[in-house]
Amino acid sequence: MTTELDQRVVLDRVLETAREITGARYAALGILNSQHSELEQFLTAGVDDETHRAIGDLPRGRGVLGALIEHPQPLRLADVGRHPASYGFPAGHPPMRSFLGVPIVIRGQAWGNLYLTEKQGEDQFSEQDEEAAVILADWAAVAIDNARMYETSERRREEAEKAIRGLEATRDVAVAIGGEIALEHMLELIVKRGRALVGARSLVIMLRDGEELVVHASAGHALEMRGVRLPIAGSTSGQVLEHRRTERITDVAARLRIAPSEFGVTDAQTALLVPMLYRGEAMGVLAAFDRGEDGSVFGEDDEQMLRTFAASAATAVALAQSVQSDRLRSSLAAADAERRRWARELHDETLQGLGGLRVLLSSARRGDDLEQAQRAMGEAVEHIEREISNLRSIITELRPAALDELGLRTAIEALLDRHREQSGVEIEGELDLPGPSAGEERLSEDLETTVYRLVQEALTNVAKHARANRVRVAVTESDGELLIEVQDDGSGFDADLSSDGFGLAGIRERVGLAGGTLSIDSGEQGTLLRACLPTLRGGQAGQSGSERAAS
Repeated sequence: MTTELDQRVVLDRVLETAREITGARYAALGILNSQHSELEQFLTAGVDDETHRAIGDLPRGRGVLGALIEHPQPLRLADVGRHPASYGFPAGHPPMRSFLGVPIVIRGQAWGNLYLTEKQGEDQFSEQDEEAAVILADWAAVAIDNARMYETSERRREEAEKAIRGLEATRDVAVAIGGEIALEHMLELIVKRGRALVGARSLVIMLRDGEELVVHASAGHALEMRGVRLPIAGSTSGQVLEHRRTERITDVAARLRIAPSEFGVTDAQTALLVPMLYRGEAMGVLAAFDRGEDGSVFGEDDEQMLRTFAASAATAVALAQSVQSDRLRSSLAAADAERRRWARELHDETLQGLGGLRVLLSSARRGDDLEQAQRAMGEAVEHIEREISNLRSIITELRPAALDELGLRTAIEALLDRHREQSGVEIEGELDLPGPSAGEERLSEDLETTVYRLVQEALTNVAKHARANRVRVAVTESDGELLIEVQDDGSGFDADLSSDGFGLAGIRERVGLAGGTLSIDSGEQGTLLRACLPTLRGGQAGQSGSERAAS
């Protein structure tokens, strides 16, 4: 008995052992309330279910039972009905005459009483029965105390595990915030960690979009229903969002205005809806369904943990949305700057040259001197050749023909040659890429364009800002990744300060869209730009950057 750690099993064994060693027909355990004023629980042995129903309400500690509560000493009676404190028995109660009661004291404090009635084969309980019951009560106290301590330690362990899961989930979201990962990855992380945190069968995250909630991600036993919209005014989730108040639901079918199956959750019984609040703004809702595989009800601890987690999740989502908006603005700004640059090129070079050519030809047409006209036409031909060359340069900048016709390595080699000629800087190229005759499948068109533009923009930055004498450009492929490095020995700059003049916004945007990573190390010894992109061949060109990063 003392090795058993389940308190209910211990109590059942105490009752059965007491009947066995004393010969009692009936046994009962009365457990005191916290004030030790009456019985909080009353457990019996020897009384069948039908008799229980006939008796009705169980005793609370009046009459003879109360006498043992007031004076916790062994009490042995030949006829319990003759005791001055006896109230008699209710209708339907089995007849009982002989009585033996002993207190159970745990750590010096009364815990309850053991009651035995109807000594079988004899008129009353003996002194030996009383002694045996007292000894049993002492052992029962030890066993009950052990079981209570074990249950307490198990409860604390479960609480500690819950706290650890909460900390781990919050930590993962915090790490994601620091890494500035894409919004869709952030949302997937939130639903997976939130579901594990409260042991939900399914969890869905919905974000606000005007007067609607939009399903963005789900985890567990939920169908992929991204993009489904719920009206805020006509949904229970919308009420949680508007009132900024968590709601625990024990009957989903009766309480939810919109069936969970509408947004991918089938056969849901219970739910926990928690608003996502960031700086007073209601951003969305975390909706958890069915705690555990048995669909049990969510408790207060689950509510508290998910509310705390939702606050961290809201911060993460707000930051991810902000980063996404900043990237879009940077991308648009970079595109506008690029268009302005080409407009200046066409205006300052091509348009001015064509204007000069028109003046030259108009002047020759008005004159009568044939020799002068021939000289003017010769100059005009030179003008035309220069403008053709200028236009070819612009077209090459926009989309080099070598990239389409001969591949990435040849296009980058031509780019390095042009920069050597234009800037006079010593440029070393290390290109470990398939060439026109290598027989390997080419990289995807999008990836080739990304790599070419990264090298082009990096070299343009070096030429404009670095005041470098030597530049190393390396593009190598290894283990399914493409590594691009552009290193110069120039004056360096503060990489933490965002500046349109350095073109970093465009570079970061290209790397992000390709699902890669970018690092910039700059100081007095020069600058090293390093980008790592997942390798993608021509046959994989349909994958997006986010899909590649997720895989």
